[in-house]
Amino acid sequence: MSRLANLLPADNVLLDLDVNNKRRLFELIALESELRYDLSPTTTVDSLLARERLGSTGLGQGIAIPHGRIRGLDHSIGYFARPKTPIVFEAPDGQPVRDIFVLLVPEAATDEHLQILSELAQRFSNRAFRDELAAATDPAVIHALFSAPHP
Repeated sequence: MSRLANLLPADNVLLDLDVNNKRRLFELIALESELRYDLSPTTTVDSLLARERLGSTGLGQGIAIPHGRIRGLDHSIGYFARPKTPIVFEAPDGQPVRDIFVLLVPEAATDEHLQILSELAQRFSNRAFRDELAAATDPAVIHALFSAPHP
């Protein structure tokens, strides 16, 4: 099983979200994180927005990997989010984003953080993976895609 399987329980796959911009997406993730992990919504939103100010986490091809360091968090958390309609993310190709992996990591998780981002980038660079992901409409199927060993 991949490292991502531990980060992304099927309950953290959020589909058909009614959000129209990245701030609203981050606010929704923050509310979920408060309910599930007792994280401060303000801290979560501020961390994700601070990272976006350094440069968009949109990769292109409808994919984004927003991420932030959270003080007091003791383990990394992932969410897969898909809005009802793609949202602007200032991706390099100028295309709106449809499939989003949000990563929250402990403040000091530098190596782990980079390894997770690397694995996500490798998966998203695989066209077959992106196509399977785009076709998936069930949280369990999406969880299974991220849980499968990376080739």
